[in-house]
Amino acid sequence: MAKLYFRYGTVGSAKTLNLVAVTHNYRSQGKRALLLKPNIDTRFGQQKVKSRAGLEMPADKLISTPEDLRQLNYEGVDCVLVDEAQFLSKEVIEELRSITLKWDLPVLCYGLRTDFKSHLFEGSKRLMELADSIEEIKATCHYCNRKSVMNLKHANGKAIAEGPSVELGAEETYFPTCYACYRSQLQSGQQPAHNAVMHK
Repeated sequence: MAKLYFRYGTVGSAKTLNLVAVTHNYRSQGKRALLLKPNIDTRFGQQKVKSRAGLEMPADKLISTPEDLRQLNYEGVDCVLVDEAQFLSKEVIEELRSITLKWDLPVLCYGLRTDFKSHLFEGSKRLMELADSIEEIKATCHYCNRKSVMNLKHANGKAIAEGPSVELGAEETYFPTCYACYRSQLQSGQQPAHNAVMHK
């Protein structure tokens, strides 16, 4: 049976870059990789999957409901890849799980594990529960050399832990941090010392 994969990391951990590379590898071998993304993610254009490094590919399908997945034709497909999987509902994740059974296709989901409040996204939670393989894409803390495990939100130059978990297009920036720096920045309300990275 094909597997469901969840590859997660903090902001700036090259998740989408990894996804684009895997997609390219499949296609360069003459295989068909089906590239999906949530329809809520319109930061770089409705159909565009884009990494912070500048590499991009068009998504084959935007998804928001399980029915969106059921309508797709998987004949001749070798792999299904999903960007920003944290934004998907648990029902969509369950349908992705079903695809591995019905079509014997590997499904690779990339995304954040937790939001800037340190809570699991709905899609990520279900992936943690259902995935056959859970892999961390590692990155370092924005403020020190420890491994980043948190996503720190800044708005108006101040670290905050309030507001909606999904707020695409707002004037905000996110930083990958270790837990110690996450707590320290929230308590001090300091402005970041380096260039910001956008939520991706």
